[in-house]
Amino acid sequence: MQDLYEKAARVKMVIFDVDGVLTDGSLFLGDDGQEYKAFNSKDGHGMAMLQASGVQIGIITGRSSDVVRIRMESLGVKHVYQGRRDKLPAFRDLCVRLELDPGEIAYVGDDVVDLPIMVRAGLSIAVQDAHEWVKKHAHWITPHGGGRGAARDVCELIMDAKGLLKDAMAKYTQLD
Repeated sequence: MQDLYEKAARVKMVIFDVDGVLTDGSLFLGDDGQEYKAFNSKDGHGMAMLQASGVQIGIITGRSSDVVRIRMESLGVKHVYQGRRDKLPAFRDLCVRLELDPGEIAYVGDDVVDLPIMVRAGLSIAVQDAHEWVKKHAHWITPHGGGRGAARDVCELIMDAKGLLKDAMAKYTQLD
């Protein structure tokens, strides 16, 4: 656990996959071709708290969807890469543009397409219901599944490792 907290304390950016990580992996398609996804509000609040603590958030997803764009805009996530079946170039672009070492990045994935980044990131995280190969390459596996609180697990782990979680939560328990 010590090694996990040391890795998490170094994190300056968390990159999330979307389908299977920020959602449960279900894809709802309407007759008109419109794509729908369900996001967990607790995950969103965790992401907002993490950003408020000074950690940047990025998204790299293989699919392109207006709903992802809208959700990330609502959370203030500025680094969104959609339609990236090969995710590694987006990861490298973020490292260069933001002047981050891969060791300062946490990556959260669920399927084998996430492995090229996971083996390079300083902290590799698999959601609880990830593919077994992904779990084998993860430094940590979340207690919750994708779209069911996994992103919140990640955000709280990183804030805790940085010594920021207690203060972030205290404001919700202070009574006037």
